[in-house]
Amino acid sequence: MAKKEETTGGKLKIQYYRSMIGYSHKQKAIIKSLGITKLNQTIERPDSPATRGIVAKVPHLLRFVD
Repeated sequence: MAKKEETTGGKLKIQYYRSMIGYSHKQKAIIKSLGITKLNQTIERPDSPATRGIVAKVPHLLRFVD
């Protein structure tokens, strides 16, 4: 089996800045899957294509923070 090469691509700081009230259950599930529980909460996740894809699904609720 081929070994996956892990690269330290860094971390993404993501802020949940807009309420998910009135949005679909699918979008609410995406926010919950990131581990976000409160409004204006900032989390750090590994910078990977998967993480960027998740954030791209709900750009109106999340933003990248420096």
